[in-house]
Amino acid sequence: MSQQSKYSRTPDRSRRVVIAGAGMAGVQTAVALREQGWRGTITLLGAEPHPPYDRPPLSKAVLLGKADGSAFDVDFASLGIELVLGRSVTGLAADAHEVLTDAGPVPYDRLVIATGAEAITLPGSEGVPGVHVLRTLDDAERLRPVLAAQQRIVVVGAGWIGAEFTTAARETGCEVTVVEAADRPLAGALPEEVAAHMARWYADAGATLRTGTRVAAVQDGAVLLADGTSLPADAVVIGIGSRCATDWLAGSGVELCEDRSVRADERLRTSVPDVYAVGDCASFPSARYGRRLLVHHWDNALQGPRTVASNIARCEVEGTVYDPVPYFWSEQFGRFVQCAGYHGVADELVWRGDPASAAWTVLWLREGALVSLLAVGRPRDLAQGRKLIERGALLDRTAAADASVPLKSAAAQAV
Repeated sequence: MSQQSKYSRTPDRSRRVVIAGAGMAGVQTAVALREQGWRGTITLLGAEPHPPYDRPPLSKAVLLGKADGSAFDVDFASLGIELVLGRSVTGLAADAHEVLTDAGPVPYDRLVIATGAEAITLPGSEGVPGVHVLRTLDDAERLRPVLAAQQRIVVVGAGWIGAEFTTAARETGCEVTVVEAADRPLAGALPEEVAAHMARWYADAGATLRTGTRVAAVQDGAVLLADGTSLPADAVVIGIGSRCATDWLAGSGVELCEDRSVRADERLRTSVPDVYAVGDCASFPSARYGRRLLVHHWDNALQGPRTVASNIARCEVEGTVYDPVPYFWSEQFGRFVQCAGYHGVADELVWRGDPASAAWTVLWLREGALVSLLAVGRPRDLAQGRKLIERGALLDRTAAADASVPLKSAAAQAV
């Protein structure tokens, strides 16, 4: 993240924005407010003691010891942003316009909830020696010596983070066994006909993948499976997903969804006046897809803050609507995997290239229009496809299935 402008005007201290959470979404909101002319004070509250940092490098360069950190390149002082680290939010007194913290209340005129998500732990694994998650900088620092020692590692969960960690662990020479309760990797993210082709990537990398396997218990030095098998483990990494960090909002009046996300509207406003929500902790209604979306990915934490900042800084009656084409990428097993859109509304799947090859794409259509795609080693398909999704473009299926034809040339018309 690069700083584009400096804050040089005298701030209007009668108007105060407080941002709870100093991850990507929180930092981007603070910077975007200044870029869009907000002259009031901005206070950014971060629970961790570290300067705000980017998370994607944690499972790559930071984990492998190729970087000491991934701090954002933002001069908070010159932007007039008060950065308060090591301050955890504990509650919200909306009637008093105060955020409650472990060091006392903080008053606000506008509040932005950007507390993100937290790693889900495996019940019974708490406190067991050698058990790890990978969500924070401290998590990555604790795992560095594990990889450096080339230990035997059992990874629980074959989702995105499990695959990325396994990639790094195999690169350092660790013996890795991945245990997945579902019958395939990425079961919660991709349909069977797509995810099944990714299972062989583990074996190609020298890792053992055991699907349809449940964990009965995590012990010191071993993982006991439901079928009675005991897997020796010097370390265990739990990668079974994340959940919105919103427990602190209990009793605040801020409406939450069943998935614990803050129920934001199309302008990222919450059910409480003067309170907004953005990033991993907030779900929003998508007119594009006709349903509420919860997007736990980096690009959402980058794009959403611009909408929040616009609606706060410009005080528009109607405001800016947030309805992006979700985007995500992952680097795993020597492959660059990119996803755009939301395939849950699709009624047709089109293969573009051979999934047994090094580069291929799968397209999801709804009534002939492209709504989502996943590209493996085909970044041009992703770039062109993302624009087609934004346009609501219909595709010529024959042309779309021909990997030698530029995807943009397969567009029949826009709707």
